[in-house]
Formats: sequence, structure tokens, C-alpha cells
Amino acid sequence: MFLITNSLHTGNMLRCSWRTVQQQLRMRQTVVFSARMLHQQKQTGPSDFRAQVVPEMGSPIGQPRDEEFGRTTVVEDLEITQPKAKGENKLRHFTVNFGPQHPAAHGVLRLILELNGEEIVRADPHIGLLHRGTEKLCEYKTYNQALPYFDRLDYCSMMCNEQVFSLAVEKLLNIEVPLRAQYIRTLFGELTRISNHLMSVTSHAMDCGALTPFLWMMEEREKIMEFYERVSGARMHAAYVRPGGVAHDIPTGLLDDIYMWATQFGDRVDEVEELLTENRMWKLRTIDIGTISAEDAMNYSLTGVMLRGSGIPYDIRKSQPYDAYDKVDFDIAVGTRGDCYDRYLIRMTEFRQSLRIIEQCCNQMPTGPYKVEDWKIVPPPRSEMKEDMESLIHHFLFYTKGYAVPPGETYTAIEAPKGEMGVYVVSDGSERPYRVRIRTPGFTNLNALDHITRYHFLPDLVAIIGTMDLVFGEVDR
Repeated sequence: MFLITNSLHTGNMLRCSWRTVQQQLRMRQTVVFSARMLHQQKQTGPSDFRAQVVPEMGSPIGQPRDEEFGRTTVVEDLEITQPKAKGENKLRHFTVNFGPQHPAAHGVLRLILELNGEEIVRADPHIGLLHRGTEKLCEYKTYNQALPYFDRLDYCSMMCNEQVFSLAVEKLLNIEVPLRAQYIRTLFGELTRISNHLMSVTSHAMDCGALTPFLWMMEEREKIMEFYERVSGARMHAAYVRPGGVAHDIPTGLLDDIYMWATQFGDRVDEVEELLTENRMWKLRTIDIGTISAEDAMNYSLTGVMLRGSGIPYDIRKSQPYDAYDKVDFDIAVGTRGDCYDRYLIRMTEFRQSLRIIEQCCNQMPTGPYKVEDWKIVPPPRSEMKEDMESLIHHFLFYTKGYAVPPGETYTAIEAPKGEMGVYVVSDGSERPYRVRIRTPGFTNLNALDHITRYHFLPDLVAIIGTMDLVFGEVDR
């Protein structure tokens, strides 16, 4: 060990090793600008302001020599680049990675974006990060055991997912559920639609910088989760809608509470509209952003709000009614421009249309059974199990073996909050489905992302993803 004077910090005395001396001397570089070069820059204009090499001064630059300590290789033939003429200097497109950890990705969306400056030239979605093999898992479960997997697809529209699978199995079984069960399904289907749109609209607004609607509407969504819990025992994954009806009847007093909530929820919608609908910044972020024509929407097989926003009044609840939708009155909202602002207005209108359906279901709710009285398809009541040996046997076989479905195949679709939710079920006559194919609206709508975002700026991507209402439990399945 010895003392040296650090040439990089004059006057500092450091105690260090010989290896440290070598490292410090290698890091030291001398940059020399000659008066001649500065004079030339004044005459010809600004040049490249990188470190210039003056060979006659012997300025050290490059890699250190191993054979001669303290000296570096002098590059005498360094090419000094001159600026290109006007119009010759063009930027190449560059690629960036968006997500899956980005908070505006709404899950595990990964996009490979090709940008020209901040203009999007191409958007390539990379999905599958939440793939769980739901379709294959259903083939190894009984029909009753496969139902809870549908809760996990679109975890913002749980009971709607259960509804489509139950309708498909009922079609194969050739049974019709009681009228009370149809009204209960319709009632909670619209509560689910409101819950989904609350998350969609407010998270979209929050992505664009409006935090207040999210805080307001999460309180209302919490009340819907409470209705879920009171009727099924679970806040999210309810497994309430089942083939043959529903799992339990509506508890006493729940219908009155739902009706009272529906009468005041319209005021909360008005408050959010007052904040957003005529807000100048909100309009700048959404009007003429993410526009898609009616023809392109049809070509990309868009459904739900994405399709109705382009002016096509297609709603399965009207065109192919299921459960009690043919017994209630409601209107279909459509857009004119097909942009983010139109899709926002449609969802705000669907809040009020869902409230109309909920009020009609509460007022018209019939009495009677809430599930079919075939103990081979639905479990018998506990009161009968304690008195009837045959009911006990049916209960045991239902939960251990399941029920056999006649051979056949069917495609059944409903109008889920995000669009057409369909399931294709093939039965081979056993207790387990031979094949289950799930058609989710988010997967289909995501196909059009590249077309919708092209030639928009990078900040517009956040607004477009928010208005598409993507949930990657259903996209990846």
C-alpha cells in the first residue's frame, strides 16, 4: 500500500492499491478542442459536438494498451460526421413494449407497439399470460362441477357467465326452468350488467385522469356485491345460476332492498354524467378517438357496446330473447360515430335501461318454485332428504356422479355486458361434456385493437383500451 495524488481530484490524498491506480488512470481521458476547429464551426455552422481528436496533441482516446501502462491508442483516422441536409435526416420506426405490468393494461395485456414518434403504426397484442385451460378442465368435470369455472372467466360479470352455460345444458336436457327462476336470472343479470359498467366507465375515466367517478361508483358497486352475498353467500364467484333454475330462492326482504337501491341509483348516474359528459377534457380524450365504422365492426365480428357504438342495433336480449327478457320492456342504445365518446354514452344509457328492467322484475316477480322438480337434475331439498330415502339417494348421486346429458350439441349465446358470450357444448351421453368451446366477447373485440389504434397517438391507446372493457380472465380463458 502507498500514497498517491488522485489526478482526477486534485489535492485529494487517497490510500489505495496499484489495481485502483490502474482503473483510475484508464478512466481518465483528455478532450482537446483546437482553435482551428472552433473557428471552422463559426464559419460553417454547428457540427457534431462529440469529443474531437487532435492527433498532433496526442490526446488519449480508445482502449488502454496492455504493454505500455498509462497510454491509450490514438485514433488518427476518426471520421467527423457532418449534419445531413434538410429532409435527409429521417427517424426510423421504433418498437416499445406496453404492459403487462402497466396499470392501464386492465390485467395482463402485453402490446408490442411500432411507433413513428408518438404515432402508433402497429399494435400487436400478445395474450395468454392468464391462460388456465378452462375449456379442457370442463371436459374432466361433471356439468355441475364445471359451472364454477365460468365465474372465473369474466370476473366482473359472474352471473352472466353462469347463465350462458346453464342455458346450454338446459337446451341439451330439453327442460324449461320455472317462471320465477327466469325472473330471478333476469334480475341478477341486469344487476351484473350495472356492476360491470360501473367498473368499466369509472376505470376508463380514471385512466384518463378523472378519479372522482371511480370513488363515487365503487360505493354503489359495493351494494351490488352485498346483494350477491345475500342471495348466494359469495360476493363474486357466486355459482348461483345453475342448470334447472337457481341455487336458492331470494331471501325475505332482498327484493325490497334491491328496489329501493334502484330508485336512488339514477341520481348517482346523473352526478357522474354531470362530471364527465360535458367536460371539455373528457371530450378531448374521447371524441373521434378509437373510431370504427359499422362495416369494419361487422368484419371484425365485434359485439356488444363496441358494435352498437358504430350504429348497429344488435342486442341478443331483443333478437333472441332468453329467460324473462321477452316479458320486460327496454330500449337499445346505439351510437353514430363509433368513437370512445359514443361507447361511453351507450354505457351510461344502459345504466338506466337496466334500472327499468330491474324495476319491472321486482314488480312482476311471480311466486312458485325456483328450480325444476326433477331430483336427477337438481338436488332435492334438505327437508325431503331427512324423511325420504329416495331423495337422499338422489342427493348422493348428484354430488358424486352427476347427471347424464343426452347426446347432442348446441351453441347458446347471451348478451353479456361486454358483448356476445357464447358456449358450444358437445355431449356424448355421459356425465361429463365431450367438448366445451367458449366464445368470449373480449377475445373477439381485442382482434380489432390494431385497426382501431392505428395512426392514433400513444396517449390515445389508454383511452381506447379503457373503452373496449377488457378482462383477461375471459380473453385468455
